[in-house]
Parts: sequence; C-alpha cells; structure tokens
Amino acid sequence: MAYHPSLLVASLALVLSTAIARAQDAPRPPVAKQVPHVQEWHGARFEDPYFWLRAKDSPEVRAHLAAENAYTAAMTAVQKPFEETLYQEFVGRVQLTDLGVPTRVRGYCYYNRTVEGLQYAIACRKPAKADGTIDEAAPEQVLLDANAMGKDLAYFDIGGSEVSDDDQWLAYSTDTTGFRQYVLQVKDLRTGAVQNDLAERVTSFEWAADGKTLFFTTEDPVTKRSDTLWRLPLGKPPEKVHVEADEMFRIGVARTRDRQWLLLAIGSTDTAEWRALPAAAPGGEWHSVLPRQKGHRYQVDHREGSWYVTSDLGAVNFRVVQVPVGKPELASGKEIVPHRGDVQVESFDVYATHAVVTEKAAALTRFRVLDFATGAWRELTFPEPVYAAFGGGTPEFTSTTFRIGYQSMVTPSCVYDVVLATGERLLRKQTVVKGYDATKYRSERLWAKARDGVQVPISIVSKEGHPRDGSRPLWLYAYGSYGFGMPATFDANRISLLDRGVAFAIAHIRGGDEMGQQWHKDGMLMKKKNTFFDFIDCAEHLIATKWTCADKLAIEGGSAGGLLMGAVTNLRPDLFAAVHSAVPFVDVMNTMMDASLPLTVGEYLEWGDPNDKAAFDYMRSYSPYDNLAPRQYPAILVTTSFNDSQVMYWEPAKYVAKLRTVKRGDEELLFRCKLEAAGHGGASGRYDRWRDEAFEMAWMLRQVGVTK
Repeated sequence: MAYHPSLLVASLALVLSTAIARAQDAPRPPVAKQVPHVQEWHGARFEDPYFWLRAKDSPEVRAHLAAENAYTAAMTAVQKPFEETLYQEFVGRVQLTDLGVPTRVRGYCYYNRTVEGLQYAIACRKPAKADGTIDEAAPEQVLLDANAMGKDLAYFDIGGSEVSDDDQWLAYSTDTTGFRQYVLQVKDLRTGAVQNDLAERVTSFEWAADGKTLFFTTEDPVTKRSDTLWRLPLGKPPEKVHVEADEMFRIGVARTRDRQWLLLAIGSTDTAEWRALPAAAPGGEWHSVLPRQKGHRYQVDHREGSWYVTSDLGAVNFRVVQVPVGKPELASGKEIVPHRGDVQVESFDVYATHAVVTEKAAALTRFRVLDFATGAWRELTFPEPVYAAFGGGTPEFTSTTFRIGYQSMVTPSCVYDVVLATGERLLRKQTVVKGYDATKYRSERLWAKARDGVQVPISIVSKEGHPRDGSRPLWLYAYGSYGFGMPATFDANRISLLDRGVAFAIAHIRGGDEMGQQWHKDGMLMKKKNTFFDFIDCAEHLIATKWTCADKLAIEGGSAGGLLMGAVTNLRPDLFAAVHSAVPFVDVMNTMMDASLPLTVGEYLEWGDPNDKAAFDYMRSYSPYDNLAPRQYPAILVTTSFNDSQVMYWEPAKYVAKLRTVKRGDEELLFRCKLEAAGHGGASGRYDRWRDEAFEMAWMLRQVGVTK
C-alpha cells in the first residue's frame, strides 16, 4: 500500500513537536549574568564580566550556585541507581567498627577506633604495661569523640591534639565550617573539664615541659598566613612572642623527639629558619639554630647535645650533617648522609640508639637505619615494583622500633614496627577489605617519554588479564605541584573501577618530587608548562600502548591538580573523554594579582610574582580561565565547597560560567558546589565522603560508557 504524502507530513510534524517538547522539558544550564568589570594590569585592560561572583555574601551569588546544583542534580538523576550501587560497594568493603594500632607515649597507649554508623573516629587511650604494650584489661579513657562534639553540625574537624608531658592535659583544635579556621581548647584529662575558645585561627600548638605552658601559632585574619607565635600559661592571658613580618614566610611550633627543645619552624618555598627554646625554660628567649639564608632549606632534630640538620645548601636533594648545639656550623659538622643527585633525603628521624633516613629514588620510598654505636647502616627493602611507604608514628625517643606504613595499588594498608637493632618487621595491622582478593589485580610501573626526552614514571593498576587493545576505559590522575609527589597508594573504592574493566593510573609528572627536588624545580615558575606537557605526553603514551583510547580516557585532579585539568583541556581537548576538576585553581591571574587573598603572596615563589611582566605573561599564557576559547571540550564535572579557604569557590564558579559561553557540542558541563559547611577536602564525615565519591565515580564512568 502506498504511503500517502499527507501522512508523511503529519508523521514528521509529530516527531518534530515531540522533540521540541522534550527539549523544552530538558534541564537548562544556568546562565550567569555578565557585569562589566575591567582590571588594569601592566598597562593593559582585561575584561572580567564574571567578577561579581566573588561577592560571597550576595544572595544573588548564592542563588546562582544553588541553580548550578539544581541543574547538576537534574542532569545526573539518571545515574542515581548507579551511585547507590557504588556507595553500597564502598561501605560493604569497610570494617566499619574497627580499632587502630596503638601508639605508646610515656605511660599510655593512644589509639583511634571507629563504630558502624558513626561519621568520625573516636580518640582513646589506655595505660601501657611495663613492656610498652597496651593493657587491654584497663578501662578505656575517651579523649575526644568527634561524633558527640560535632553532633548536629554539617562539618566538624579536629585539627590536631597534644598531650602534656605529665599526661594530664590535652590541647586540641576544632573547625566547624570547613574554612580551616581552628579554635584552641584544653581538656583536663583528670576531670573532663574543657577550657573553651582559648584562641582563634590557631595553626599549630605544643606544650612546654612544665605541662602548664602552651605555645601556639595563629594566622592573619585576611591572608590566612600563619605569622604569630604566642605563649599561654594556663589560667592567664596569652603573650605574643614572635610576629613573622616577611609575607613569604609561614610559621609553626613543634618539639624535638627527645622533648628537650621547643622549635619554631619559619619557612617559605625556598628558605627555612628554625629557632629553638629549651622545653624546660618556657619563659626564655628563642634563638636561631642556623641563620636565615635565602635559598637554604633545612630541618633539625636533637640528640645528646647535637643538632642533626637536613640541609639543601649546595645539595639540591639534601644531606644530613651533625653539628654541636653550641656551635652549629655546617662547614665543620660531621656528614651523616651525603648528597646524591639521584636520591632525595625526605627526613631524618633521630632516636636514642638509632636514626632512620627516609629517601626517595625513582619515584619509590626507601628506609635506611643507622646504628649510632657501630656506625653501620641497614636498608629496608620491599617486594613490589610499585608501592607507597611512609615513616613516622613513632613519637618516643627511646623507642627500639620504628613504625612504617606500607601499601601498594594492590596491597591494602599495612602497619609494621621495624626492630631498629635487627631490621625484623612486626606486622601490627593490615586494613581489612571485605571480599577483596589481591591476586586478581596487577600493578606495574610504566615510563612515558616526554617531548623533551625526559622519562616520566606512571603507576598503573588493573584487573589481572586486562585487555591491551585500546578498547577499555582508563582513569588517569595527577597533581604535579609544590613538590608534593603522589604515592601509589591503595584505595578500596578503586576496586569498583577495576572490577568494571577500568584501569587506574597516576602520572608522576614534573612539579612533584617523585624523582627528586629537581623534578619540582623543573615544574614550577617559568618551567610550569612542563607539568601540563608531561601529563599530555603520559596520556598519549597510554593510548599509544593500547591501555585505552581518547574516547575512553577519564582524567582527574584537584586543587593545583585542578589547574592541571583546566590547562590540559585547553591545550588538548580532543585527548580526553571526561574530566573531574575538584576545587580547581583555575582563575590564576585574578588570584595571583590580589595580595589580600589567602596564601597568595607566599605562592609567588611557586608560580611567579605576577607584578613582574615576564612572570605575568607566562602565567597568563596557561591560566585556564583566561585561555578558554570556542572549541569542543570533553565532558567536564567541576566540584568545590563554598567555604573552601584554599581555592575560593568563585574560581570554579567563574570558570564554569565562562566555559558555558564558549564550549561547543553537547558534552556535559556540570558544577557542584557544597553550600553547606565543607572544606577544601569536601565533607568531613566518612559516610558523606563516600556519597560524594560515589556521585563523582558514577559520573566519570557514565562518560566512558560504564553505567552499572
């Protein structure tokens, strides 16, 4: 039977009207208004029509952010069942009621424990037995229960805690907004009475030996630079001790492991100074261990009348020198650990009979133990080709063991105590991951050749037998700033990726310290673009070696890693399928040109001083916000917190608003801003964090074709 033309016309009209109706019903992205605003920098005018989004107290700004959240919720409604599946997987792998490994400090063993259904860990202690182990039969004393303290609060964080030398007082700090603005409090561990709100904007604190005097540091109320040291005799008003005037420097207070000295750390990106005060003389004067010298970074610890100085003076990867307290001159000191061009000294931990040097080489951490009595060294080795190891957690100077944390991309976190005299490792705990079988997964180290010939390490994990035919999705993560290397750690939530046929990789790009301090120097200041080029070259290597393809490559980075995400998507938007940019530093020029913003001036030594025209031009050439242009971008999810104190919410808000006006194509561009109390790291409670991660993972996987 012939198809009548009138029926064809009617059919087409019906299809068209249905499509129009669906388009009208489809969620529409918020359109941020444009308000004329001109900045004048270096004699030129720069328009920024979204500058108004910086007005944090404006109801219009908050309404715009709420509209972005509503749009994101509507666009991701389809993935809600997938999110719930992922969330249940995350929670199902965790031993929700668990006990941490106790740490002995004098007569007590301290530990944290978690309880199913509760968001936060509970800090406790029990008496230690004569052999130093915990007295299990003794009653438990709860020191801090964040669940009770943060009840009915959207956000609660304990910044730190310190017990006095007589074990009777507990100093601690809390933040209830996510803005990292901590309040100092002291608890009487005999009665439970709390002295509240002793100081605001507290950044560090430490007891003197008398158990009655507390030293603490505070930050500037505008720039959030930690700049003032105070002395607080309990029951009396605090006394100002030191104000650091140089805006490049931040300060913090600490104590040597032997408890003999209080230390004031004063540091910038490239320079350090340490001042010391006998812990038994809290009313005395602080004296510099080594004078401040531009370009000299060092750390100190003390043992038997000597300072052990870890110094980069003429040694880019640091060396360790022993000098007498009365005459601390590096030139005449005894070299304990020499400088090596391919090995970075990360720390030097001093104990009564031994010392442990933590070193990094070829993007792997290792430990060597020095016996002071014999001068002999012993190295600790690890069996896996890719792993992460961390020292610390051994506060007692007289300890005969050294605690390390060990894990890999396939091995859940382990805690070992290493016997210093023999090297024997005593496994204290391995994190339980329910239903996990490590033999089903494989991790390895890859090397990508960057465009300038440098070999860049990549750590990668996948399910055993993962096909290498270019058809499978891959999730690539990187950071690459501040000399912070990204360790190849274990993440139980990552199993949900691997079990769905997705490989996960970390690109150890320049800007971190995985290959030593020069690795950082080659990815900062006027060499910052190496960071972005390395990431692109790593992505291309993974595609060329058939780990994935551009249509299946999802990438992620946060904070300075969010800058990385913005830069590489501007440079190579064709190379990626999906991007998660978390709390991203993307409005580089507006931030770096505003010295009143938190942390800005001190950042000049990492990124460059934009008041210098050459540095300004270089930064502007990669600033993500300033280099958005009409092109087809991949799907992008941007997340942040309204109360983030490190990267202000308006950076990602402005970035998304501008990107909406230039992007081509119909790939998703979503923005999620936590308007409730939350910080740079997002939510504070563990269940809330799992919910957020399930949302982000579901979105990323959906972009590469994985939907359940």
